[in-house]
Amino acid sequence: MVDNNGILPVLDVERVSRDISNFIESSLIESNAQGLVIGLSGGLDSATTAKLCAQVVNTDKILGLILPSQSTNQEDVDDAVSLAEEIGIKYKIIPIDPLIEPVQDICSRSETNENYKLAGANLKARMRMIILYYHANALNRLVVGTGNRTELLIGYFTKYGDGGVDILPIGELYKTDVRRVAKYLGVSDSILYKAPTAGLWQGQTDEDDLGIKYELLDEILYLTTEKEMEEDELALKLNIKLDEVIRVKAMMRRAEHKTRMPLMPSIIR
Repeated sequence: MVDNNGILPVLDVERVSRDISNFIESSLIESNAQGLVIGLSGGLDSATTAKLCAQVVNTDKILGLILPSQSTNQEDVDDAVSLAEEIGIKYKIIPIDPLIEPVQDICSRSETNENYKLAGANLKARMRMIILYYHANALNRLVVGTGNRTELLIGYFTKYGDGGVDILPIGELYKTDVRRVAKYLGVSDSILYKAPTAGLWQGQTDEDDLGIKYELLDEILYLTTEKEMEEDELALKLNIKLDEVIRVKAMMRRAEHKTRMPLMPSIIR
């Protein structure tokens, strides 16, 4: 079954939701962990993941951590709190700026250097990872990641930041798929239709960073990875410029190191 544009298959969202929830439950059992810790951003991915967790894990065994910085919209914090209260999980709000500022003060930095801007954004993601694992270690729980297949394929996450997790329940779902599952699970419209953002700086949105809409990006990725379509054929099918396809494939190549173990030399003994 395909959607109206004939590109991405339409998921059986009921079955997929059940399969993902079962995966979460089995991961918990196999690890002998006592529960889950998840970062709640107020966005689509974390809301969907949290709802999937709550389908199979007692809500008193799920801790949601809301970790805002000065660049986080208050709307996102409010949506994260509303979600946690709706599904009945415990939550904490921990502002991360007091933890980030000492690191930046100690390290040499230049506010005019774009590399330092990116380093600062990645520092936020890595600080959140530290806080998530602090609570997970203290409570003997798993850290639940909220990354989706789209982000994983193009490397749109911070290595050892939001990429540092124990399980990735929606890691096989394209962003388009996540929205479909979210609708099925009853995620609120305030979250469902807001512009995706990592909240890394004021006014930041994912699609502005990527320079492409998620719907088109998902189609390119699907036809590239699952249909193994050649670049020119793909561009023709989607009626887009070949350069756009080449750019996305270059993003995929640059991202490969993020999803594998660190490289080691081969030693002959």
